[in-house]
Amino acid sequence: MKDEIFKKPIEKQFEFDENVASVFDDMISRSVPYYQISSNLVCELLVKILKDDSKVVDLGCSTGTTLLNLFQRNPNFKLFGVDNSHAMLEIARNRAKAYGADIKFIEDDILKYDFMGFDAVLLNYTLQFIRPLKREKFVREIYDNLNDGGVFVFSEKLIYDDKNLQKKIIEIYEEYKVSQGYSRYEISQKREALENVLIPFSEDENKNMVKNVGFKSVETMFKWGNFAVFVAFK
Repeated sequence: MKDEIFKKPIEKQFEFDENVASVFDDMISRSVPYYQISSNLVCELLVKILKDDSKVVDLGCSTGTTLLNLFQRNPNFKLFGVDNSHAMLEIARNRAKAYGADIKFIEDDILKYDFMGFDAVLLNYTLQFIRPLKREKFVREIYDNLNDGGVFVFSEKLIYDDKNLQKKIIEIYEEYKVSQGYSRYEISQKREALENVLIPFSEDENKNMVKNVGFKSVETMFKWGNFAVFVAFK
């Protein structure tokens, strides 16, 4: 379905309810520049660095698109998806069933889920929705629960330290969304709905947080304007 949620005046802050779930794939593909390309890059990297029987968990898996992408590339991976949105997981389960994909989906709060013993943890545009004061503690738990040599891949919206550059990048991003068919009104409505819900860090803040908890290396593997994909190794 096409994302037309913000064509009407907003009545509440943004949340991943049934309305968002029904249009989520269209929303993210039109709202995150090069989303499919960066997602494919992540999957291609994981196929190259992980063993056939590796355990992979996507925390905040939404409709399961990334996990299905991984399954199609290597059906021997042991794949798990965790999300607290029942509506998202219903779509994910139905999609996996349609493709005959062996993916286990768990409805749970990712801050409480026990994800011990995984070789790879994915966190796609999810960390930015966790309150900043809880963020580093959660990333530390990811580090502690990853197997030795494990990989942590996360995607985030970014802010810039240079305020003038930040303003210009936002303008460029909004022009991108207009090119994807969103009206200025829809863009304004969504920005208002996300205020104090989505709180981005800078690129350096994300990298320093990951290093602070013990990861031996972290790199930016993809970046466009105010969006980036990071990969860290334990």
